[in-house]
Amino acid sequence: MDKRIFRISLTAALAGFLFGFDTVVISGANQPIKELWGTNWFLGDSIFTFHGIFIMSMALWGTVLGSLFGGIPTDRLGRKKTLFWIGVLYFISAVGSALAPEAYSFSFFRFIGGIGVGASSVAAPVYISEISTAATRGRLTAMYQFNIVFGILVAFISNYFIGMFFDEGVAWRWMLGIEGLPALIYTFMVLKIPNSPRWLLLKNRDDAVIIRSITLLGIEKEKASLHLSEIKVSLYETVEKHKESLFSGKYNKPLALAFLIAFFNQLSGINFVLYYAPEILERAGLASGESLFSSISIGVINLIFTFVGIALIDKLGRKQLMYIGSIGYILSLAMVGWCFYSNASSLLLLIFILVFIASHAIGQGAVIWVFISEIFPNKVRSYGQSWGTGTHWVFAALITLLTPTFLDAEIGIFKDNPWPIFIFFAFMMVLQLLWVAFMMPETKGISLEELGKLLSGKNQKK
Repeated sequence: MDKRIFRISLTAALAGFLFGFDTVVISGANQPIKELWGTNWFLGDSIFTFHGIFIMSMALWGTVLGSLFGGIPTDRLGRKKTLFWIGVLYFISAVGSALAPEAYSFSFFRFIGGIGVGASSVAAPVYISEISTAATRGRLTAMYQFNIVFGILVAFISNYFIGMFFDEGVAWRWMLGIEGLPALIYTFMVLKIPNSPRWLLLKNRDDAVIIRSITLLGIEKEKASLHLSEIKVSLYETVEKHKESLFSGKYNKPLALAFLIAFFNQLSGINFVLYYAPEILERAGLASGESLFSSISIGVINLIFTFVGIALIDKLGRKQLMYIGSIGYILSLAMVGWCFYSNASSLLLLIFILVFIASHAIGQGAVIWVFISEIFPNKVRSYGQSWGTGTHWVFAALITLLTPTFLDAEIGIFKDNPWPIFIFFAFMMVLQLLWVAFMMPETKGISLEELGKLLSGKNQKK
């Protein structure tokens, strides 16, 4: 693997670090904000709480907006410029959330950060997949996921130590505001990466500009023209001269694949566990400080098994990792549900939550961003990525919106015990296992252009 492409890919993938940090850092502010602003009240006669909608899930609704429309700047401005503005959004969100005087302005700045998260889940995987080769695409694109889980781990650790050294009334502000520093560093780092040669070609830029971009990726100048010719041949085999809509009918198969992998990703309950980890562990009997510390173990396991997933994704393939993850999901979620139902020890419950996190990291976590970024043809890739990530974040927002209601429910089977939630997630993972077995194709080692032909239009039968 060329070291320069690795460094460039890593820089783009650092958007994932901010994604992971921003997503999970709110877990440390969850309870303090409830107490400070009294946000845990129901909206009228609905089942929704103000806290669930405006505090916990507002960033996710921003993420939905950023992912659904992130394909527009990614396509028109380019992958590089979009990544730059994503860094700016992260910075504004971090500082604004930390200084927010009340719940509504806090929600606004969390929403801004969510837009950055959603747009990054479009632009970063697309950019990395386009500058890498078929042999290294899985590992390089999966670095985005690695950075997500690294950001999650750092957020858990950061929350824990800030909680130790700062007064409870201001600790949550430092937890959120500290993200501004890596956001600023990332923003300046993105300025040094080149534009994607495939994007430049799609935008009909001069060959000299494209060749310069290719050489900046580490390809020798003598071979750059040949590389450009190869891209042109493969690209023009799949791109017609007229404009064609993503929803013209030709791309129904990749659309369905992107929707389902994103749907199942969130119906595993992964965001529910990450967002509410301290509260879930407190329900299991751990004290507040212990639950924050135990949350760090979630981040560590997530990181370790993401390494495993990245190492295996180009060897075993995407489908095999999904098999492993699906089986792990089913077993661990069923056992977490049983632990809550039977009031088993908090240590046993924590072990099965960690097995769940490991299953996610090696399966869906390692695969989703790679898979969505490679199944759409060059011409519609940025918009296809928006479709897949938009689906992901819509369901993430819905689950984060609804689950506080079930956690705080005082009636029925949910009273003081969240076990039915985990049984429901386990059932959904049985459906995912069936989808992997009968519908999911293997994309390992196939060029982006060839995948575009295999999964769209008349070539689907191949």
